[in-house]
Amino acid sequence: MAATFGTGAAAAPAKGRAVPVGFDRVVPAPASAVPGGAPYEITAATAIRVPAGGEAGAVGAYLAGLLRPSTGYPLPVTTESGSDGIRLALDAGSAGALGEEGYRLDSGPGGVTITAYRGAGLFHGVQTLRQLLPAAVESRTAKAGPWQVAGGTVTDRPRFAYRGAMLDVARHFFPVAEVKRYIDQLALYKVNYFHLHLSDDQGWRLAVDSWPRLATYGGSTEVGGGEGGYYTKADYTELVEYAASRHLTVVPEIDMPGHTNAALASYPELNCDGTAPPLYTGTEVGFSSLCVPLERTYDFVDDVVREVAALTPGPYLHIGGDEAHSTSREDYAAFMDRVQPVVAAYGKTVLAWHQLTGARPAPGAIAQYWGLTGTEPEVVAAADSGTRMILSPANRIYLDMKYDRRSRLGLGWAGYVGVRQSYDWNPGAYLAGVPESAIHGVEAPLWTETAETGADLEYLAFPRLAGAAELGWSPAATHDWEAYRLRLGAQGPRWEELGIGFYRSPEVPWE
Repeated sequence: MAATFGTGAAAAPAKGRAVPVGFDRVVPAPASAVPGGAPYEITAATAIRVPAGGEAGAVGAYLAGLLRPSTGYPLPVTTESGSDGIRLALDAGSAGALGEEGYRLDSGPGGVTITAYRGAGLFHGVQTLRQLLPAAVESRTAKAGPWQVAGGTVTDRPRFAYRGAMLDVARHFFPVAEVKRYIDQLALYKVNYFHLHLSDDQGWRLAVDSWPRLATYGGSTEVGGGEGGYYTKADYTELVEYAASRHLTVVPEIDMPGHTNAALASYPELNCDGTAPPLYTGTEVGFSSLCVPLERTYDFVDDVVREVAALTPGPYLHIGGDEAHSTSREDYAAFMDRVQPVVAAYGKTVLAWHQLTGARPAPGAIAQYWGLTGTEPEVVAAADSGTRMILSPANRIYLDMKYDRRSRLGLGWAGYVGVRQSYDWNPGAYLAGVPESAIHGVEAPLWTETAETGADLEYLAFPRLAGAAELGWSPAATHDWEAYRLRLGAQGPRWEELGIGFYRSPEVPWE
C-alpha cells in the first residue's frame, strides 16, 4: 500500500478558529493519509454508533470512556443507525484490503466513520482518532474544546504481524496496576503483543500450583534485595484479560535453562548436586543452569509449561534460552530437544531468544534476535531455513539502554541508544541477506536492572517506544527521521496530559 501524507485539513481555518490536528502528526505513520474537506466537531449531541453485537460494542465503550472525561459530553454508545456522530463499522468485505488489524477512517462535517474487518482494526482506528484530537482529550477532567477531527481519509494496516513490547518483572517486580498502565501506553501506539519476562535469577513472578515455592520463596526478592513479589493466577488472568481488552496478546516467558537461580534456590532437587544456591539479588548473568541430565528437570518443565499454557489464551510461550553460559553446547541442544515438544504438546508455539538457532529450532519455532550486528551465521542460516525472526537488536530498541551520558537510568553494554539510533534502521533489511518475509515482527524489550518504579519505566520507554511501534506498523516508504522527529515532538503535550514522565531528548523538537 502506497504511503501518502498531507498536512492536515484541506483549507486553512478562518482567523481565530482552532486548527485541527493534522494527519501528519500521527504515530505510527499511517500507510495512507489524505486530508480534504471540513473537519468534524464532537459536541454534546455526538453519539457513538456501533452495530448490534460483536466486537464493535466493546470498542465503542472504550472510546466513550476515553472521550467523556475531557469533553464532558454524554457520548452515548448506541446501536441506532444514523449518518452523524462517530460510527464504528465491521465490514466482512474489507478483509483483503485491511486484513485482521487494518482500518479506514473517514472524517467530514457530518461525522467520523471507522471501518475494519475485525475489532482489532476498529481499536487501532480509535487510537488514530484519539491522536487527531487535541492533546487535552487525554485529560481525566473536563477541558474546553473545540474537539475537531480534520477532514479526510486514512487507510491503514500494519507492516508486520507481530509488534511487541517486553516488560521484565523478574529483576524488579511491578504490581498489577503499574503493568496495566504500561499496557494502556502500548495500546496508544498499536502494539499488539505484550511479552512478560516472568522468571530470572533474581525472582520468580508467577504462582505455580505444582511447585509453590517458586513464587513464595523464589519470588521473595529482587535486584538490590527488595521484597519482590509475584502474581497469583488470578492476577495473571486479570492482566491477560486487560491486555486483550486493548487488543494485546500476552506472551509469557519462563527463561531456561539459564537465568534460573530463583527456581534452583527454591527446590534443591533441581540442582545436579541436590544443593540449593542462595537467592540472588545482583545483576550478573550466565552463572545458573537447570540440570540437563536430571529427569526431575523435565518433570518441572512439564508442570510449569502446562500450568502457564493453561492460563494463556495466546499462541506463544517463550522459553528464554539466552546466556546459558553454564550449560555446554551439547547439553543446551539436548535440553531444547526435550523442551520444545513440551510446549507444542500444550498447544503453544515456541518463542525463544536467538541462541535457540545454535541448537535445533523446532518446526514453527520463532527466534527473537537481540544481537548487535545482524550477521551471526547461525541466526542467518536458521532464518534461511524457515525459522521466523522477531527483531530486538539491543543497540537499537533495548529500552533499558542509556540515551546518552546524561541519562539518570539505564545500562550501557550495548552503547548509548538515543532516539534517532532507536528509530533509524530498517527491520526488513536488518539480518544479512535475509528477506523481509522471514521477519515476523519487531519487539522493544525493557529490562529492569535499573528500573524500580513505574516512573522509571516511563523514563526509559518514552520516547523510544513510539519509534519501535512505528517500525513495526508503518510501511517502509514512510520511514524518514526528519519527518518522524517532528511527529514525535507533537506527542509531548499528549504524554504530559497522560502524566507520562518521558525523557526530553535534545534530538526532538518538543512542542
